[in-house]
Amino acid sequence: MIPLAERLRPQSLSDYIGQKALLGENAPLRRAIEAGRIPSMILWGPPGVGKTTLASVIAASVDRPFKAISAINSGVKEIREVIDEAKRTGLFQKSTILFIDEIHRFSKSQQDALLGAVEKGWITLIGATTENPSFEVNHALLSRCQVYVLENHTREDLESLIHRAVQSDEIIKAKSVLVQETEALIRYSGGDARKLLNILELVVDHLPQPPVLTNADVEKWANANAAHYDKNGEQHYDIISAFIKSIRGSDPDAAVYYMARMIVGGEDPMFIARRMMILAAEDVGLANPNALLIAQATAYIVHQIGMPEARIPLSECAIYLATSPKSNSAYLAIDAAIAKVHETGDLPVPIHLRNAPTKLMKELGYGQQYQYVHSFPNHFILQDYLPKEVRTEKFYQAAHNSKEQAIDQWMQQLWGDFKNK
Repeated sequence: MIPLAERLRPQSLSDYIGQKALLGENAPLRRAIEAGRIPSMILWGPPGVGKTTLASVIAASVDRPFKAISAINSGVKEIREVIDEAKRTGLFQKSTILFIDEIHRFSKSQQDALLGAVEKGWITLIGATTENPSFEVNHALLSRCQVYVLENHTREDLESLIHRAVQSDEIIKAKSVLVQETEALIRYSGGDARKLLNILELVVDHLPQPPVLTNADVEKWANANAAHYDKNGEQHYDIISAFIKSIRGSDPDAAVYYMARMIVGGEDPMFIARRMMILAAEDVGLANPNALLIAQATAYIVHQIGMPEARIPLSECAIYLATSPKSNSAYLAIDAAIAKVHETGDLPVPIHLRNAPTKLMKELGYGQQYQYVHSFPNHFILQDYLPKEVRTEKFYQAAHNSKEQAIDQWMQQLWGDFKNK
């Protein structure tokens, strides 16, 4: 039997649920679709938010030939076949829409095979990815595409899907299902429409007649059929959260345990490596500046050698980060500075710090009072660097660890009370 999620797949833009920021009235992507001017694009978002559906709806809305392939089981050969057919059969205004699911799984050479066809307009590319395209899509290809970010479905979206399933799907409708409670169904879906409909169909199939759907029914059958580790679902977010918090909490045993859960579950090792790079800067920071270098080197090594060997440098990095002293001072400093910028706006740069590439700028005094620090003892001289409106602000506060206390003492030795005057 065709799954409920497939039976309810929208066929037109008016049937599409969610993504109002992109598809609501006067939203950018909706205007492009209605005008028939479809750019090549990357649809970036978590599973079950309608990326594949949106691609097929777009093709139907503009009456274009539509080809769909998956990066999991396709390669350069399949890409070239689609491009060759598009060149033979399509004019520019009727160019083929090529949808590539999980485009982040394509190698550089596979992505490069698309460049010419996208550039010349033989195909309009729609790529779908759950991964950050800045990391996973070649810059050359990315520069030729618009990136649209799709969000998890809201509660309102999911309620609408449940209502549609009960009222519109012939099989579910024939059972006269009474939906008494929806909280558990929505919670287990994690914002994933496909998962929501799969759970709904599963539970309805096991309900006695006449079927009355309650939270208890959903919890019973959803738990009984839960996956060991769904790298695209709720456990993905729970386990990476536990992994990060274990490292932040200096527990190397918990860190490698949750890493093992992800590895056994088939998680992308580069996802783990990237999260450790972020953590090294955010949570270890200046307490151990080498942590960021170790995390960066780990990501490079993982990319070079792949699994299963990559599990070893990943483990080494996780243990190193977990056993490092912790500081979030750099994280707090930049957020405090950003908040001040939002508060004070574009303050003028002090005139002595400005560049003076033209005669007029020199005549106006740009750069004239700047003191070159290397001309002074200890390569330092007291002078203002901040705009006068914020000259006494202190965004960086040294944390209580040996490295940053040494930094703080050095700063005190250099600056004294100068900034407070």
